Amino acid sequence: MQSQLRFLAPLVALALLSLPGCVERRMKITTKPEGATVVVNDEEVGVSPVNFSFTWYGDYDIIIRKPGYQTLKTHYRIEAPWYQKPGIDFVTECLVPWTIVDEQVSPTFEMMEVENAPVKDLVQRADELRDRAIFSP
Repeated sequence: MQSQLRFLAPLVALALLSLPGCVERRMKITTKPEGATVVVNDEEVGVSPVNFSFTWYGDYDIIIRKPGYQTLKTHYRIEAPWYQKPGIDFVTECLVPWTIVDEQVSPTFEMMEVENAPVKDLVQRADELRDRAIFSP
């Protein structure tokens, strides 16, 4: 019986080690107001609040657009958790036999409303530009 256990224990350990784990990286971006289109590193990821997968830790360029609001261009830095530091990441990516979910939540990005100029002012400016274009040498 003990000889079978001695033979079986390494096989079970080998089987567990052959089941690779992984880290699922997710990022959540919220905006105020909601419903804005979110673009991360030139790729549209959805409408806020949006939750999407990412590949690496570091700086991300973020562009947020919504009609009636100023376009917001910013960046957000995602710091690697302790289990994704070099050296330790090999264990969590390859040897842990379950999936680790790392969900990063950005601060809420607040958008500013666009202030529309009165129509009378716009018409006056358009007339001035037309006159300058027509009468310029």
